[in-house]
Amino acid sequence: MATDPPSDPAQPRRRTAPEHLTDRPPGRHWPVGALAPGARVTAVRSTEWDGPWQVEFQGAVDDLGAPEPVDHPHGREGAAAYWVRFDAPQYDADGDGPYRTAPIWERYLRPED
Repeated sequence: MATDPPSDPAQPRRRTAPEHLTDRPPGRHWPVGALAPGARVTAVRSTEWDGPWQVEFQGAVDDLGAPEPVDHPHGREGAAAYWVRFDAPQYDADGDGPYRTAPIWERYLRPED
């Protein structure tokens, strides 16, 4: 996945803006029943493959854009991706990063109380 170029290579990056990923501006309508902006989450690793992130970590749902439907062959019917702001910069399963914000599929998010 493409990233915004960092102004300082030592600084964490955020994934490319949502309009570059989806060819449309980010949604502003927050779906009923979706995790709310600011909700605390843990990004979890898949039980089916070695990813999508190197480790599990905490963060918060970002209000950068409303959850968007996952449009991918491995996506599940009705699944959404949330923009998540990380508590600490993270590397993805491919070793890219560090990132401080990224869209994460809801199946890799565990809401925290």
